[in-house]
Amino acid sequence: MRIRFLVPVFLVVALCVSGVFAATPKSSQKKASSAAKSKTRPKSKTKKSKKKKKVSAVRIRRMRRAFVASTELKPMARQLLDSRSRAAYAGVEAYGRKHAHDDAGMLANLALGYAHILDHEPAQAIPPLRAAQARAGDLSDYAVYFLGSACQAAGETEAALQTLRGFESRFPDSIFLRDAVVVYGNALVTSGRAPEAVPILQNNRLPTRSDLELALGRALLRAGDAARGADVLRHIYYSMPLAGEAAEAGALLRAAGGLGGNFALEKARADQIAQARRFRDAAQEYRELLKMASAEDRPSVEVALAGALHRSGDDRQARDILEHVAPASAELNAERLFYLLEIARSDRDDGRLASILSQLRQAAPASTWLEQGLLTAGNMLLLRNDYDPAIDAYREIHQRFGQGRFGAYAHWKVAWLSLRQGRVEAARRGFEEQIALYPTSPQVPAALYWRARLAEEEHGAPRARAYYEKLTQRFRNYYYAELARERLRELQAQAADPDPLLDKIPPLRISNNFGDTEPPADDLRAQKARLLGNGGLTEFAIRELKMAAQEDGSAWATIEMARLYRQNEQYHRALELLKRTVPAYFSLELEALPRPYWEDLFPRPWWTDVKHYAGANQLDPFLVASLIRQESEFNPAAISGANALGLMQLLPSTGRKLAREMKVRRYSNQQLLTPKLNLQLGTRYFRELVDHFNGRLEYALAAYNAGSDRVESWLAAGNFRDPQEFVESIPFTETREYVQAILRNAVVYRQLYGKP
Repeated sequence: MRIRFLVPVFLVVALCVSGVFAATPKSSQKKASSAAKSKTRPKSKTKKSKKKKKVSAVRIRRMRRAFVASTELKPMARQLLDSRSRAAYAGVEAYGRKHAHDDAGMLANLALGYAHILDHEPAQAIPPLRAAQARAGDLSDYAVYFLGSACQAAGETEAALQTLRGFESRFPDSIFLRDAVVVYGNALVTSGRAPEAVPILQNNRLPTRSDLELALGRALLRAGDAARGADVLRHIYYSMPLAGEAAEAGALLRAAGGLGGNFALEKARADQIAQARRFRDAAQEYRELLKMASAEDRPSVEVALAGALHRSGDDRQARDILEHVAPASAELNAERLFYLLEIARSDRDDGRLASILSQLRQAAPASTWLEQGLLTAGNMLLLRNDYDPAIDAYREIHQRFGQGRFGAYAHWKVAWLSLRQGRVEAARRGFEEQIALYPTSPQVPAALYWRARLAEEEHGAPRARAYYEKLTQRFRNYYYAELARERLRELQAQAADPDPLLDKIPPLRISNNFGDTEPPADDLRAQKARLLGNGGLTEFAIRELKMAAQEDGSAWATIEMARLYRQNEQYHRALELLKRTVPAYFSLELEALPRPYWEDLFPRPWWTDVKHYAGANQLDPFLVASLIRQESEFNPAAISGANALGLMQLLPSTGRKLAREMKVRRYSNQQLLTPKLNLQLGTRYFRELVDHFNGRLEYALAAYNAGSDRVESWLAAGNFRDPQEFVESIPFTETREYVQAILRNAVVYRQLYGKP
């Protein structure tokens, strides 16, 4: 395809010397800085998105033709970007040679170059990227940015500068505008022209990015402005400690003598690391902080260190610190006591736990640490089936901290455990109070259902019907809504008896801006995204679509992103995206969302194998799909923290046992990441659990998550009206929600797809 409208690259470079990446004359730097700051100020949320520029039909047609022409490249490019094996490189290289004179070959070269960049082989990336640049068309910004980055990484600094100079004026709508600023600024610094880099980087600081800040800090140091450079690097090191650039910023500061000495900043940095649950790293930060802490500050650091040690599993050291620290404030002492209480729980030292809890009540009766301590005690007692003492702990949480973090949860536990203890009147009152006091709490569907069940038992069918109907209407696809529909089918056909209490539950408020699920035919970013998908460059295709959504607020970009993920067999990413987009989808009728949303929320990949192995084990394939959705979200490469593997998250020990039973030849744990074998073994394992629990799916699902021994002990703890009461009584929140979610999702699968 000829590109008559493109200016040759060497002429573009010559014409763009005065672009944004060119050195700014000193006399105009102040003016340019002011203009740039205005230009890069974050947009107001209320400001309308900028109007898209019209794109010529010629460019759109070219992108479409390139997309069709490169269809055969897609599986090869995906394999290359996923595995970057020699065979994958060879396949894409052969394809590129075969299509050297068309757009499909350009895309192959672009993928090759990016793969070499990922493999830290910048020199090898340069030739294919130069070849791609010659025919890149509307992907020219990709070819130029990748090439400039490769040249800089390969030590060809002048080539990087020549390639990226004038990038903003050449590609004003590129997703790489600020990425290119970073590479160009670093190249200027490397070439000894740091003073030129400073205004360019300075003018592009907002919104803040750690890589750009690092480039600016380094440029300022090299330009001789040590004070400003240190300020920028300190901003990264202290305010963004989780960023990848934080360690390098710290190294530069140490070399420049600008690190350390500020206790407050060092403490805030360590606290951020702890809040990110990087407890071992946080413990090391706190140990270093102790060296500079004053006598007044030392207790707070010691308590924080002990907390990090406890949460990283080192209770011995944590206890030793906590027992010797002398807190200066009541709140710090409350935190100290809470960690000691947690350690006592881990040690199963009931007497010590009770003693510490008593101290917490006296020392800090209004502290959130007491609230958490009471929750720890209540949950511990619940796990032991000591219901009445657990009720006391939960009731105290509600009485002291009714509007606190755990107020609604604690109130529900009091109501539910009252029912389990046979105190029906207290349970009835508690269910009604849950609705009245916490109408938006997650426990309201359960409160509605069990209040209706009590009404049934009291021969109050009209009142029960009112609660069931409210549940099915407001919480359409929840676990308890399906149970309510089952109960309604059994009730006599009679009018419901309305209860004013039900009016306290607010109606569902959800945006209906789902719009079209297909992008406009003339949207260049949508066409670019589809073409990039053929080149295996999915992450950049997603960035294009996000930019499209920012530009006009359209909803089609979301479903287009999900489609891209699905086409790349990244079903879990499509699912996660749509969960964030429509968080209340379980409350909706199926008609309220376009069909593509539901199909990505409830996908059916590997469906032939799912049906086959489910059928071989006399299981509902929709239930198996629902189990997979909950376990791995259809990510065959998923590995849990407990080392469970694959779609159905099988432990290696379980996989080996099943493989022996089923005489799988040459079995290895790695094979659990293969969808077909994982499904074969996983469905067999689930069938064994179903048989073990005499066909009760609720018990089998709980055992799949928590283990058969625990389920048997829970079942032995007391009589249950039915499996539904057992499910609500599961003491592990994760397991309880797991069972409910799988049974709920299986119902949605059946509604969506009918017969398997």
